[in-house]
Amino acid sequence: MEKTNKLLEKVTGISISDYAYELPDAKIAKYPLAERDQSKLLVWKRGQIQDTQFRELPAYLPSNSLLIFNNTKVIRARLHFQKETGAIIEIFCLDPHEPADYQIAFQTTQSCVWKCMIGNQKKWKGEKLLKTIRIAHTDIELCAEQTDPENNKSLIRFSWNNPDFEFSRIIENAGSLPIPPYLNRETEQSDLERYQTVYSKIKGSVAAPTAGLHFTEKVMNHLEKEGHELAELTLHVGAGTFQPVKSERISDHEMHAEHLYISRDFINKLIHHTGKTIAVGTTSVRTLESIYWLGVQAFRHPEIELENLKVSQWEAYQENEYELSVNDALNALITLLDRHQTDYLSASTQIIIAPGYIFRIVDGLITNFHQPQSTLLLLISAYLGDDWRNIYDHALANNYRFLSYGDSNLYLKI
Repeated sequence: MEKTNKLLEKVTGISISDYAYELPDAKIAKYPLAERDQSKLLVWKRGQIQDTQFRELPAYLPSNSLLIFNNTKVIRARLHFQKETGAIIEIFCLDPHEPADYQIAFQTTQSCVWKCMIGNQKKWKGEKLLKTIRIAHTDIELCAEQTDPENNKSLIRFSWNNPDFEFSRIIENAGSLPIPPYLNRETEQSDLERYQTVYSKIKGSVAAPTAGLHFTEKVMNHLEKEGHELAELTLHVGAGTFQPVKSERISDHEMHAEHLYISRDFINKLIHHTGKTIAVGTTSVRTLESIYWLGVQAFRHPEIELENLKVSQWEAYQENEYELSVNDALNALITLLDRHQTDYLSASTQIIIAPGYIFRIVDGLITNFHQPQSTLLLLISAYLGDDWRNIYDHALANNYRFLSYGDSNLYLKI
């Protein structure tokens, strides 16, 4: 217990100011390159740095690698309603509330409730907001209203007057794609394609898993020809990914919850693959490591119900009875799926990966450059140690492009 408490104390005592660096606005990529795989690739392997292009990625991976992709798709989550007074109210959809399941929420045909962020909220006095949209030559009236204006203004009920259209089509036509706020510009037509990965499938994110933006069908085909395996999971990226750490100590920062979805086949692939596991993006890292802790829960509490699976923020620093092997954790999840007679698992995670964290599943990662004093930079430091500064200094000195539309990194300690 004493050792675990010391680890938790060390991690929660981290000062976010120790993870600051100077990022000039000119280094932030405001637009993507003409071709996805023409971006630069910084390869860090056991302390050594090489500069290359992303299209050369397959040559730098360990043989027989298993690459894990997050196949989430960004939704057009920003909805703008104009009041009769002329005031514009922005409703930013975050998570489905009623029904709470993403797939079911998108399939609703009359109404649904979402947890939202509200822009210009002071101008919204609780009245119904109306917006007319046109789909397939049909005019549809979309209504937004606060379910409880007094106590919970963030829960918004959407309803529309034509049951022939599902909410997925409503939001696709009524909303706009939310690009990162640090781009300091409005969403443009090119973003509709380029702020999605080529393998995006499952709607639900309000931010792209940006490490995947570099991949093309050609690169992915090259990976398979070189003997690497590809696998997909789903983590819906929340708006919290852009939220800076405002507290000095990370103990005072609350991680946002995100929803993950994996299949029995995916778990079995993790169990049986003999090569290294390479996470594409920090979202894949958080999901893979969360899967381990979900397996720990399933191992220790075999009767747990699927809906109770959740990884809390500090759970990874509190487990102290003994170290459960990765295969035991994964097999416990298979047993849990067997008991519930299902092939799919969904859960939420608030995991924070910071210096001191021990990686269980991830051997290497592909990622972009991240904002100063962010939880994503803490994750990178957890993997790289203090060498993250050398990498970022090298990138700044060698004209790498930063953040969502910027260049890429491959980190390998193996």
